[in-house]
Amino acid sequence: MFEEIMPSAAYEALQNNAEAQLIDCRSMTEWNLIGTPDLSPIGKQVACLEWQSVDGQRNESFCDKISEHIDKEAAIYIICRSGARSAAACQALAAAGFTTLFNVTGGFEGNTDAQGHRATSEGWKFEGLPWRQP
Repeated sequence: MFEEIMPSAAYEALQNNAEAQLIDCRSMTEWNLIGTPDLSPIGKQVACLEWQSVDGQRNESFCDKISEHIDKEAAIYIICRSGARSAAACQALAAAGFTTLFNVTGGFEGNTDAQGHRATSEGWKFEGLPWRQP
């Protein structure tokens, strides 16, 4: 199926495996307003492909688009805002025959804290990993 992996461990794995790929499955709105992981320090780019749009409509071509560009045996790390959509995307990719899948636990920003803020206790941003805003 897929494994859970903390953001810092995912970043290290991406750095150490030339074939590994990070897919940000959040919406275009999130990429544009909140930012994206930045893999340029390790000589890579994040693949941004919506799992579902802002209105909740699932991208039915998600697995097909990935199949066009990534080998089914390659290590694929999927990230969303908090780890829920990326887990669903991992399940769909596993059903489509992908074999080495990792869900980035806590996602890009993590869940909200008691004050309703994100990136305060978990996620890519919280762990201080490289990211950028457009």
